[in-house]
Amino acid sequence: MNIIYTGSTGFIGNNLMIYFKKKHQLIKCLSRTDFDNLRLETLDKADAIIHLAGKAHDLKNISIPSIYYQVNTDLTKKIFDEFLLSKAKIFITLSSVKAVADQFEGELSEEIIPNPKSHYGKSKLMAEQYILSQQIPLDKRVYILRPCMVHGPGNKGNLNLLYNIVNKGIPWPLGLYENKRTFCSIENLCFIINNLIENEQIPSGVYNIADDDALSTNELINLIADSLEKKPFILNTPKFLINILSKLCDLFHLPLNTERLNKLTENYVVSNNKIKQAINKPLPVKAKDGLMKTLNSFGKSSKH
Repeated sequence: MNIIYTGSTGFIGNNLMIYFKKKHQLIKCLSRTDFDNLRLETLDKADAIIHLAGKAHDLKNISIPSIYYQVNTDLTKKIFDEFLLSKAKIFITLSSVKAVADQFEGELSEEIIPNPKSHYGKSKLMAEQYILSQQIPLDKRVYILRPCMVHGPGNKGNLNLLYNIVNKGIPWPLGLYENKRTFCSIENLCFIINNLIENEQIPSGVYNIADDDALSTNELINLIADSLEKKPFILNTPKFLINILSKLCDLFHLPLNTERLNKLTENYVVSNNKIKQAINKPLPVKAKDGLMKTLNSFGKSSKH
């Protein structure tokens, strides 16, 4: 299978290329300059196009809103239009569960009517809506993937923040928050993308991507402590004090701001039933095993 990638230098792109190294033939990795000069003959050489390039959600809220739409919406539309005209048969693009909802109580499935609030979520949804509004030729397959938080070796983000807190012996003050969140191992994401490429029977459509089990942040703190061979130090600090602290962090641009607090304590459970039924195979990595592999990689990287 000949594949063209966009966003191949990112975390997901790097891991996917390593995963596919012995399975498929890489034709070209498209850079930003390539996007500006995209030619149909380039895509004609590919069997599949995997569109990973995008503007990620900015927790510091310093990004210009228009950038999200230029990259996540307009760029996706451009590449998809060229795909429709090309000889390539498979188009896979990475959207996000945030295209549906920034916060959600219950279990998020593909049937939920999208109502994103952030520019990140809105820009992803607009790209989805454009793709779904087009007439797809019968000999082509199109997959819109909505992963939840993807993690793996080399991952950066909230997992690193939590890891550093436990590693430094700082007490975790959010013990009173009871929540459940779904994560996505990079290995499971790569496994799913590979099945979408190889199995012609999987119908086009929108698919949530997530591990099987949801975990609380307190469970995650315990996993981090296990990876460090330390005892977890979890405090049951009153919630009103935590809320005051997070607002102070907003003012002084400190890590535990209100948005990060919400992400660390909110419920966000994503259903993966549709994609599992479609591929008709169990996911290779259990949620806790995948997280432990990611956490262990943090320890290895800190020693170099």
